[in-house]
Amino acid sequence: MGAQGGPGATTVLTAAVIGLAVLTALFLVLWLVAQRHYRRLRRDRAASDSTVAQLELSVAEQSGRLRIIRELHDVAVHQVSTMIAQADGARYAAVNDPGAAARAAGAIADSGRSTLADMRRVMTLVRESEADVAPQPRLKSTRDLFRVMRDAGLRIAFQETGEPYALNAAAELGVYRILQEALSNSLKYGGDGTEVRVTFTWTAQGLALRVDDNGFRNAVQRRGLSEQQTAAELAYGVDDDLHALTQEITGPGIAEMRARTEVFGGTLTATEVPGVGFTIAATFPTLRFHNGVHGVDLGVRA
Repeated sequence: MGAQGGPGATTVLTAAVIGLAVLTALFLVLWLVAQRHYRRLRRDRAASDSTVAQLELSVAEQSGRLRIIRELHDVAVHQVSTMIAQADGARYAAVNDPGAAARAAGAIADSGRSTLADMRRVMTLVRESEADVAPQPRLKSTRDLFRVMRDAGLRIAFQETGEPYALNAAAELGVYRILQEALSNSLKYGGDGTEVRVTFTWTAQGLALRVDDNGFRNAVQRRGLSEQQTAAELAYGVDDDLHALTQEITGPGIAEMRARTEVFGGTLTATEVPGVGFTIAATFPTLRFHNGVHGVDLGVRA
């Protein structure tokens, strides 16, 4: 019996080994298929998340553009109302004082050029707008803006060089909104105690606005770390400097500020200062005479 049972046991063992190998191979195939399916799902989810993020950014950008249009629209409506009043005055003055009528006609022409420029800016964005009749801030309101942001926690230092001059109302509003967004970002990312330096540089034809903050450094210091831990968090090297010079900082706020700058023929840059914070710089080379026709001064007469 023992001699006859040996080969039978070997056969059973061999079949068991083969069966186990088949099951192992089957499980391996199933695992590989599952892994491939999981990776495909993960790629699809990543693509879906990317699509959602792009859509959210697009919606935010469009909302920013609508706000710009609404504000330009309000300014244009005010200018048209002024033109109507001037025209009525010229009509009545023409009877007794032709000179007054001529002066009023000149004022109407200047207002018309300014209004036309604003309408051209609107047409470059989109036709739809929002309704809002609240009075819009001007550059003279920046002192109030600084007061509000200081009360919120920012430490603001303001410097102005060059000779300031009057700007188109829409241009003033655009510069104000850029400054407002930049200060809001400093407070959002740096928190209470963030130091901000705001600089206005006026030239013969334009204006340069710059906002520097130490938001990153302040946010780290506010965490209550030890001196060594704080130094480690704020440390940076050549690679960090290179990354800061080459990276493109994006986001709804940055996109809206850039759109406002481009409407008036300017450029905006947003850069990170490693270990310190961020810098927003908006440069308007021809803001003084910008009227929607490549910055040409339409008031100049031959």
